[in-house]
Amino acid sequence: MVARILGVTPTSLHRWRRMGRQTDGLVAKPASGAKRRLSSAQLAELERLLSKGATAHGFPNELWTAARVAKIILRHFGVPYHHAYVRRLLRRRLHWTSHKPQRRARPRNDKEVERWKADEFPRILREAYRRRAHIAFLDESGFMLQPLVRRTLAPRGKRVVMRCSAKHDRVSAISCVTLSPKAMHVGLYSALYRNRNVHGEEVVEFLTHLTHKVPGEWTVVWDGNNIHSKSKVVKTWLAQHSKVVVEDFPSYDPQNNPDEWVWSGAKYGTLCNLCPADLEELFKSVLQALEELKHQPSLLASFVLDAGVPLCL
Repeated sequence: MVARILGVTPTSLHRWRRMGRQTDGLVAKPASGAKRRLSSAQLAELERLLSKGATAHGFPNELWTAARVAKIILRHFGVPYHHAYVRRLLRRRLHWTSHKPQRRARPRNDKEVERWKADEFPRILREAYRRRAHIAFLDESGFMLQPLVRRTLAPRGKRVVMRCSAKHDRVSAISCVTLSPKAMHVGLYSALYRNRNVHGEEVVEFLTHLTHKVPGEWTVVWDGNNIHSKSKVVKTWLAQHSKVVVEDFPSYDPQNNPDEWVWSGAKYGTLCNLCPADLEELFKSVLQALEELKHQPSLLASFVLDAGVPLCL
């Protein structure tokens, strides 16, 4: 009866009973398996070699694959590995995982960026606080009828096809993440343009709307794009509006702009794999994504905190 309930044979049950009468008879005795072919010291050396980057080992690009790592192991330690086992070794013993690299412009000056973050950014925040000014982190972006494609789940062997428009219509956008001077409340303001690029005129239009919507002192932080401080139209407008102070982010450093995450979140989240039938559907979709984001203050606050801006100055 017991053997039937457990789903085993009576012979197995009798064997277990005999083992149970013995000291440590039922203690698990897992098989030790094959001896590891790379020692802990060799694994540490392997990680040091891989950390130098793929190009340092003669590969044409910065891409580590299991097959390439297997070549490095064979070259330096003389141990042949199948690439399928290399994946498990990297994951289980070195705790390496798959990553999508972050693109960074070659002209970017990392030392200048760090100096700006350490010196200029705190100065900008202090001066804005002293003036009781609102702070706006401003940026522009664009959306096309062709979708930004991301991986999706589907049955094995079935290709996913997205039918999209071949037209080149677009929606240009400008927005800013804002901080209030006292309670440090986070807000989002935006403007969209059908089949128009954002130039100095659109920047002035947006700043005019922003300062009318929220009167008072403003500090606007943006990048060195020609449509910003270098635009004659913008220079003229700023000369007439002394309550608006502008500051530049370092060159080629979008990561420090909280508004950059607004566009990243929209493109890679809400609007990825979207195939609008026409310009009007695209416009409404972008507008809806921004409206939804406006009502998520905790998410907007995370954009600000990620850029290193304290919400309590």
